[in-house]
Amino acid sequence: MAAPCPGASGSRARGWCGPHRCLAGHPLSWQLRRLPVCASTEIELDRWLERRQAAGLSLQRLAVTARRQRFGHGQQGRPWLSPAGGIWLSAAIPWAGALPGTASLGLAVAVGLAQQLEALGLVVQLKWPNDLLVGDRKIAGLLPRMRLRGQRIRAAQVGVGLNGCNRVPPGALSVAEALGCRQGHPLARPERLLPRVLAGLEWAAAHAQQPCQVRAAAEARLWRPGAGWLHDGELWQVLGLHADGRLRLGRQGRELALQRHF
Repeated sequence: MAAPCPGASGSRARGWCGPHRCLAGHPLSWQLRRLPVCASTEIELDRWLERRQAAGLSLQRLAVTARRQRFGHGQQGRPWLSPAGGIWLSAAIPWAGALPGTASLGLAVAVGLAQQLEALGLVVQLKWPNDLLVGDRKIAGLLPRMRLRGQRIRAAQVGVGLNGCNRVPPGALSVAEALGCRQGHPLARPERLLPRVLAGLEWAAAHAQQPCQVRAAAEARLWRPGAGWLHDGELWQVLGLHADGRLRLGRQGRELALQRHF
């Protein structure tokens, strides 16, 4: 059993941390902190990283997960509904390489998580820049960012929101519903999905220095709207992805690349 977090004790502990091992036959070692509720797992992870840095501790695989968030957010600060039943997680992982040249963090995590959902029998698409879709409905969102020192990467930090068996807003989808059980499905429970999310992050980190492989895997799952991609009031055709994560668009012989902005 994991030890209580420093400063907490007994059943009144605010969270706990310790090694997390999961997925039969594939142990993953994480320092994992679970919280019943918090404002944002991103804020909690930032504070944890600051304390570890002040103490001179080296970076390990760290993750904060909450049963629910009060002020979860996604791309460009948009609110993310985070009720009980889903995975609301922020993680920091070592990331090999330097900029430029490393694989796109967002693409690598998207592919890693997509593979885990595909193992459940789901058909997953990547809606650029940071959403995962099943049947044109959003099932997960990502918030990736690099912690840098110059061009060297200190760590990769990723926020993950995955709808498990929680209620979802219009246009979204839960894993439970995707598996055909609107009232809940054993494989959609947070305790069953968490190991898959961590495994997806592990895959991303393991492929940090394989940008072409990551790009190809992401491009194979890329969502390409039939009507075209609306940009600056015009419809463009989705051509594919650059290895650095930019989206390639084409229109009447012109081509441009959209950059991620989180």
